[in-house]
Amino acid sequence: MQSGSISLYVGLLHYRIVSSFQGCMMIKAGGFRYGDLVLDETCLSGSCNGKPVHFTKSERALLLAFCRNPRRLLSRNRLLDEIASSDAGPSERNIDFLISRLRAKLGDNARSPTYIATQYGEGYLWIAEPGQAAVRPMNAYLAILSALPHCGTLPRLNVGAFLAQLCEAIAEGLGPHRVVRVIEQGQDHADFSPRYSLRVSIHGYQEQMTCTATLQEMPSRRIVKAFSAQGYAGARAAIDSFVSRLSNDVIAHLRSLLTSRTTGLGVPEELSLEERLWNASDRLTTGSYQMWLAKGQQLSADRVSDPSIDTALQWCMHLFSRLALANPFSRFDFDERRRIENEMEAIALQGMPLVEGNPVQMLAVAKLLYFVNRGHLELALDIAERASDQMASSPAPLPLLAQIHSALGQSEEAIVLLDRGIEVASSNIEFLNHLRVLKCIALLAAGDSGSAARIIASIDDLGDHCPPDTAVAIRLMAAPTERKLPEALANALVAAGPDGAASALEYLYFTSARQHASPVAVANLMRGFTFHVTTVHGESAVPAFLRSDHPISQTSG
Repeated sequence: MQSGSISLYVGLLHYRIVSSFQGCMMIKAGGFRYGDLVLDETCLSGSCNGKPVHFTKSERALLLAFCRNPRRLLSRNRLLDEIASSDAGPSERNIDFLISRLRAKLGDNARSPTYIATQYGEGYLWIAEPGQAAVRPMNAYLAILSALPHCGTLPRLNVGAFLAQLCEAIAEGLGPHRVVRVIEQGQDHADFSPRYSLRVSIHGYQEQMTCTATLQEMPSRRIVKAFSAQGYAGARAAIDSFVSRLSNDVIAHLRSLLTSRTTGLGVPEELSLEERLWNASDRLTTGSYQMWLAKGQQLSADRVSDPSIDTALQWCMHLFSRLALANPFSRFDFDERRRIENEMEAIALQGMPLVEGNPVQMLAVAKLLYFVNRGHLELALDIAERASDQMASSPAPLPLLAQIHSALGQSEEAIVLLDRGIEVASSNIEFLNHLRVLKCIALLAAGDSGSAARIIASIDDLGDHCPPDTAVAIRLMAAPTERKLPEALANALVAAGPDGAASALEYLYFTSARQHASPVAVANLMRGFTFHVTTVHGESAVPAFLRSDHPISQTSG
């Protein structure tokens, strides 16, 4: 090395040591405060929203790296260097899980981060500013705002109380899953991200009042409806009547918007709004796969008389169900699979311009594009996210959004979405089990086979909508490799024979693994099932394209 290069190297090394030392001194000078988050000088512990939080050695190493490098992108490799002396293994996926764990402890949201932001494909960065209060977007469906200062004199009217009463009435009418909030006059509402806003203006003289309200769709800024009410405001009963009339009009229109956005895929129109939301969810998940399978002949005939995109998408759901509900232990012809997927892809691509504005149909298109694994992941994510924006608090988009995030290697985002769905799905056992299985797949893809095995082991019955052979395949997929298979699973694998076991591996690959962009994630998903198959039937039972000497990426289905 030349002397100039040596001097430069020594200088850079000195700069890094001094910078690191100064960073440590800054932390030791009193720790860090980021609004509701307070960290001690070593990041060994802290408090978040007044509650104590403790960190592991690896988590502490990451926090120190972030605090020393605010607003700087840190690659996974750089973060791996930071935890090299800890007990974490040398895997980039360990970084993702540590970040996910940190976010959980800090109450952070991967999709709307306060502390740790993801730069997809590159790494992470710390975005919180020291001393500033954490800004958390409001998860609101409707924000009620007071418009310009009120004109005239209304001696008996308390405007704040009127808006609060209006908010309470609308919230009650819309149901518990759609949050309604009042934004007070002059309040900074940059951190509010509602689906709709209702701007209320009150004009009056003495005891005669006119109230107007404008409903606006926030993402598009489109004005969707204006409301007006007039009358006497000189008594409590009159004010109550005003609130009742205005809130009923707003509720009726919002519910009509929600109803129009749960049409498609044959959702029955006579159902209540809540029933329609859940019915739309079921029609995109295992809750309706058997129904789609049984309707094949009817849908084939319907397509002749009804060339609409909705009928075509229902036919695609039938084709999808043929693949998803095929017996895993019976071989599915490759040429037939390719023919089916070609048809699904063609209908989805041709239908994209026709489904805009109908979120149920948009989710169906996104699901098909995701499943066929032909380079459409980013497109599918865009369509699914825009559909989700239109469906407010419906759980329907959550499974698909999680699957796509998992396929793109964004495991923490996938888990957040699935956990959100699991929270609201407790009364719908089929939907709940579907989410649990998807969480198992996401964890397996990310390399956390232990957590995946615990999830499947916690499900006593996968439900009537999951055929027995499919349930066996799911349990084999998640069964730990370090323990002996349960007797029932071992007997099922023996009974399947080498050909049946090979077919089950193909089934797992085509329905759950190949959608993942990372070969490592694909290998993680296939590893456990392949281990059990080779243990019972030998390596010859593994299909050629899944063997280590045959790159998985060469197979497109």
